This record gives sequence, C-alpha cells and structure tokens, in this order.
Amino acid sequence: MTAGRERGLAALLCAAGAGLVLLAAGRTWAAVRPGDAVTPFVQELTGRDLTGAASALGWAGLAGLAALFATGGRVRAGVGLLLVLFGAGIGYASVTAVGRSHVIDAAGDKRALLALTADPAVDVSAWWTVSVAGAVLLAAAGVITLLRGARWPGMSARYERGSGAPGSGAAAAAPRRAGSGASDEKGTAAPADAADLWKSLDRGEDPTADTAEATDDTAEATGDTAEATADTADTAADTAEERRP
Repeated sequence: MTAGRERGLAALLCAAGAGLVLLAAGRTWAAVRPGDAVTPFVQELTGRDLTGAASALGWAGLAGLAALFATGGRVRAGVGLLLVLFGAGIGYASVTAVGRSHVIDAAGDKRALLALTADPAVDVSAWWTVSVAGAVLLAAAGVITLLRGARWPGMSARYERGSGAPGSGAAAAAPRRAGSGASDEKGTAAPADAADLWKSLDRGEDPTADTAEATDDTAEATGDTAEATADTADTAADTAEERRP
C-alpha cells in the first residue's frame, strides 16, 4: 500500500471513530425506573449524562484528523500516540459509564426521588457499544499513524519543493532586475509588474501619474514643433514675395 493510501485509511478510521463516539454520546444509554413508586416514571440518561469524557475525547480525536495532514515526521507519530490514548480513554469511560451503581447515582442527580428508591430498575441500551466501537477505530487510526506516519507526505511538501535552496528567489530576481535596467538604458520603458501596481495603490500613489506626465511632455513638444513649422512656412512665404519683380 502506498503512503498516500495509508494516510487516507488512517484519516478514514479517525473520522469514522470520532463520528461514532460523538453520535453515541447524544443517544440514550440507560433508563432508570423506580420499583416502588406510586406513579411510575422513567428517567432516561444519555451518554453525556453518564460521562462527559467520551464526548470530549471524541472532539479531540476529530481535531487529530486535521493534524494527520498538517504535521509530519515525529510530530505526526506523536499525533498517532495521542489518538491511541484517546481511543483507550473513550473505551474505558464508555464501559464504566453503564455500570449499575454509576447509572443509579447519575439518575439520582437528575431526579431526587430515584435516590430514595430502594431497588430501581436499570435498563441499558446498546449505544454505549457504538461508542466503544468508535474508540476501537480511533485507536486503530492512531496505531497506523504511529507505525507508518513518518513516511507520509505532508501538506507543506510542495511548497518546500517550490521554494528550493535559500537565496534562490533573490538569485532569480537579480537577472530580472538586470534585464529591466538594460531596457531602461536602451530608452525603452519596462512593463510595470502587476504586483508593483497594487503596491502603489496600497500606498495611495497613482501608478499612471508618470505615464500622464510623459503624455503631457509629448503633447507640449508636438505643439512646439507645430509652431516652428508654421514660422518656417511664414518666412518662406515672405521670401517668395520679396523675390517677385
């Protein structure tokens, strides 16, 4: 299996595991009924009512999904170890949350009458097993990341390849600056870079001011030439009239 597929598998297991844990946390894990109450009632308890650790670790595991792509090397292996610990913590919290004594205590906190009942009936649903299954998937993603994550590519790999050696950008910019200088020496205006134009606008400068001034100068020079041509024509006409008999 390629490194990309391994990373995809780990990400899928991580997302599925955290999703199952968060889904199960909002469902009813247990229901308590008083055995000797005059008016029977049922107190339902969700996963969050019985344990807040499973839900919190599920969110932490979901955050670890982003870390799988954003990190690399030993840091990513550390993320894998955390995912294993998150999965183990969720599994332990889910199993202990549905213990009879813990369920009765949690129901008593919700309704005081249940705390006074001698022998309440406790019904446990299967949603806690869904949380345990999510914990197993999350831990499996952590194991794969811990063992194989160091060889996976990271998000910044293409940017590192594009940047090259330090100073390469300056070295590439030097020929451009030299070329623009040669163009100026020949009397041809170098084309303005779009980034320079935006920077000029940010500074509050008008990037077309130089062009407008050059246009005005050209217009003035053209006007002077026209006046000189007209004077020459008048002088020639006067000379022709003087030479007539």
